[in-house]
Amino acid sequence: MSSRELASLHERWTAYQDLPRLTDHWYWRPGWRADRQFYTWHLTFEHQPELDHLVTAVQSQLTLPGLDLVPLDGLHLTMQGLGFTDEVTNSDLETIVTETRRRCAGMSPLELSLGPVDPDAEGIGLLVRPWDRVEQLRATIRDAINAVWKTVPEASEGFRPHVTIAYSGSQAPTAPIRDRLNAIRHQPPAWVTIRQATLIALRREHRSYEWTTVATAPLGL
Repeated sequence: MSSRELASLHERWTAYQDLPRLTDHWYWRPGWRADRQFYTWHLTFEHQPELDHLVTAVQSQLTLPGLDLVPLDGLHLTMQGLGFTDEVTNSDLETIVTETRRRCAGMSPLELSLGPVDPDAEGIGLLVRPWDRVEQLRATIRDAINAVWKTVPEASEGFRPHVTIAYSGSQAPTAPIRDRLNAIRHQPPAWVTIRQATLIALRREHRSYEWTTVATAPLGL
């Protein structure tokens, strides 16, 4: 694990020890509403049995008040947003997909480690390693967007790769959750191979994220 990853994990664990209550994750961010969808590039985790086994085992210890467990088919790593579906033209979308596919074809698939558990006020995630490969892919996607638009949405800074396995659904006390996490925080990670970036139309329903796949950009054609 790199020093950046170790420092982040240590910092977040330390902060969590002093956190009295969760923050409800499900407040409406600017522009969001129940009938609106958002185009975004994600990494998704279909057909990853090692990860499914780890998440199932960890989630079995997290059936606690205040946590909304993420279903296996809802696991994702947020990469780069484009914009709400009613604000992005079909022409721009198609051109961005073409540019992204062209650039991603020159990259190798990502071999990533997920784990250990990595909590904060709004949820419990799995630490993703190594960060640099994910950051390189995100930069490639941002370059593709920048070839079409003068301004790339979202800041390039502040990105921290993670995969959430439980969202905070209320302002529940953290003490019971900390007890469970301390017991499972050293479980071995799972390894996954990511062979594509996925463009999705994301929506929020029933205190969860759901999506429709719009396009994929294979890595290493």
